[in-house]
Amino acid sequence: MRARSALFDVYGGHLRERGGAATIAALVRLLEPLDFAAPAVRTAVSRTVRQGWLRPVRLPGGPGYAMTPRAERRLDEAAARIYRTRPSTWDGLWHVVVLEELPAREARERLASSLQLLGYGALGPVTWVAPRPSAELADVLAGEGVRGSTFLGRHEDDPAALAARAWDLAGLGRDYALFVAEWEPVVSAVDGSSPAGAFAASQRFLHAWRKFLFRDPGLPRELLPADWPGAGAAEFFDRHTARLAPAAAEFVDDCLSAH
Repeated sequence: MRARSALFDVYGGHLRERGGAATIAALVRLLEPLDFAAPAVRTAVSRTVRQGWLRPVRLPGGPGYAMTPRAERRLDEAAARIYRTRPSTWDGLWHVVVLEELPAREARERLASSLQLLGYGALGPVTWVAPRPSAELADVLAGEGVRGSTFLGRHEDDPAALAARAWDLAGLGRDYALFVAEWEPVVSAVDGSSPAGAFAASQRFLHAWRKFLFRDPGLPRELLPADWPGAGAAEFFDRHTARLAPAAAEFVDDCLSAH
């Protein structure tokens, strides 16, 4: 886990529901159980500010940083998929994006990564589909200087076959099963008696789970293989996240209120 990723997880998982801002001193305290020293936290904050995700603010406890509207949109989108808060129904329509042209290689790789994070799968070099539109799509395309056409459409053939073409569902299912096998002994060993320990464990657990956002668009049940391993993995993640949540929240509140 890098300090910048840990910072995003803390803002999205804890600070978003607590006003979306924290002093730099509180951020240093929050990331200490994750083995990040103060200089690494400050560097990560500075980089995140330059990238437009955080903005400096003056808080009662001293200088701090708040989420920008762009960060709020990105973290809300991520949270909806991490915790599956959106309705699971699907009307059979795909959101299709057709790029007018491909950018240079570095920008193309960034664009592909961003589109995958928003839940889009590639059908070809310039064609992407998702089971639902993303509110961030226009910002992502504009950020890379790419124009594209978007529309809603219904696939005339088997929609499950289209999903299997756009996403590696077989490989994703295997990795969900592997996630549970690897993390079950790790997270089960944390009992929540130490707030700092529970916070650190829950953040590492979240970081590992969040990687699936780049690969799993949150497809509706009718597009998934039978006995989908992702369902059991999601239940496993939810159960242990909820179990560690009270102790982790206690640690966060202590860090935010300390002087």
